[in-house]
Amino acid sequence: MHRMLLSFGLLAGTAAPLAAQAGRIQYEQFTLSNGLQVIYSADHSTPIVTVDLWYDVGSRNERPGRSGFAHLFEHMMYQGSAHVQKAEHSRLIERAGGGANASPSEDQTKYYATVPSNRLNLALWLEADRMRSLAVTQENLNNQREAVKEERRLKVDNQPYQVAFTEGLTWPFDSTGCFGYAHTIIGAMPDLDAAQLTDVKSFFDAYYAPNNATLVVVGDFQPADLRRLVDQYFGGIAPQPAPAPVACDFRFSPGAVRREVSDPRANLAATLRFYRLPSHRHADTPALELLNLILGQGESSRLNVGVVRREKAALEAGVFANPYGSRRGPGVMIAFGFVNQGVEAARLDSLLAVQIDSVRTFGVTAQELEKAKNIMRAGFVRNRETTYSKAEELQHYRMFHGSIDEINTDLDKFVAVTSDDIQRVASKYLDPANAVIVIVRPGASQGGSR
Repeated sequence: MHRMLLSFGLLAGTAAPLAAQAGRIQYEQFTLSNGLQVIYSADHSTPIVTVDLWYDVGSRNERPGRSGFAHLFEHMMYQGSAHVQKAEHSRLIERAGGGANASPSEDQTKYYATVPSNRLNLALWLEADRMRSLAVTQENLNNQREAVKEERRLKVDNQPYQVAFTEGLTWPFDSTGCFGYAHTIIGAMPDLDAAQLTDVKSFFDAYYAPNNATLVVVGDFQPADLRRLVDQYFGGIAPQPAPAPVACDFRFSPGAVRREVSDPRANLAATLRFYRLPSHRHADTPALELLNLILGQGESSRLNVGVVRREKAALEAGVFANPYGSRRGPGVMIAFGFVNQGVEAARLDSLLAVQIDSVRTFGVTAQELEKAKNIMRAGFVRNRETTYSKAEELQHYRMFHGSIDEINTDLDKFVAVTSDDIQRVASKYLDPANAVIVIVRPGASQGGSR
């Protein structure tokens, strides 16, 4: 799970012609008869290859009383399969000179490996073997359930402010109408304790199927060899019925909500503002992502200059959106600050609101907008530098955009954003009536979490 209290400073790139900045990613695709979608991009610049497999399942697919299953399977998938022993998957990749990892989000769970190009067959075979025959046993469930619970204790429950950040992401949504985004990715302890083997097997059968997965391969390979290996390893895996769609009933600006929580591990108070955002596919996303940079990322951001440096009211202040990745459903933007010594949380919250409202009322300067666009240009370049980052880009555009082809045109939308666009989206989505405002106070017991 990502740490959400990291600094999000980025270096601005130098403006240059669009084609020179971002380049183009050429790709091809095919689909097996069992529904597995395969996207590939040959790159012979270095003798490595990345295999990136996304399953169309995340915490949004879980049901009440059974949260945490998507995260649980991030662990379960390394517990062995028909031809691979427990924990052997990673060891085989490492012995081949590569590296592998996995992570869940609200909308997807990904498994990836980067290996020398002559071991492409190994990476593909390992993924196919666990898709076909994962060892979903009571023993594996018991030990991985405990591993997930310990991860929650270590990274959330025992970290200052993390309960408020983690749970706060869910508070803008009602669990009755939008359960998918109204509970945490990491899962609740009672739900993990209540999980039965039959529940876990049903989850695997429903979502870990070829017709619910997309395989992206980028690097040094021959397309004919890739097609042969994919047919050989994945072609015989049976598809499953399409999972039920996920519904989310919510609305923007239903009225401001204020909450206070106590955190026994916090030494200072903090204030957090959670604002509802549209899905990533929405036309307002480019302007919102630039607004995110202007308001709260980097030394020259509005919050850092106005609240930390000028007013000296916060040790740190910033803004970030959707910390676990893009969403097909509603997202969340978080403005936060940790109070400086002797500063009241109410004053810090007021100062955050002043900075946010200044953008809603007066907009941003041309210099601020240009810097944000340069940062975005630099990000597009970085995301095309490695086989892994290019694979992730292809997966992203397949899942969160109308067409994968937007991978080569999306930057144009950011370049076209105007100051009026920034002010418009700030006025719409950073409306006080669209906020859940949380004050975290040092205290002996935690409260306000679900």
